[in-house]
Amino acid sequence: MAAEELKTVVNRLRRAQGQIAGVIKMIEEGRDCEDVVTQLAAASRALDRAGFAIIATGLQHCLTDADLAADGDREQMRARLEKLFLSLA
Repeated sequence: MAAEELKTVVNRLRRAQGQIAGVIKMIEEGRDCEDVVTQLAAASRALDRAGFAIIATGLQHCLTDADLAADGDREQMRARLEKLFLSLA
């Protein structure tokens, strides 16, 4: 991944890390269930966005490289990317 793309993903993961720490603290403090779930959902979205950013970058690089690859390699790469994408669905 390029440095700028990597920085964006790391920032998203740090945000999720902070949100998860917040969820833990909220549970330990006995906070309202609705507040805890709302914060947990935000952390989940941050993780999903980081994963999608990684996949999108990989897809972009693979499509660029696919022009040079044989048809069998292309199909194998497509299957791998599809599996990665579906793992976040």
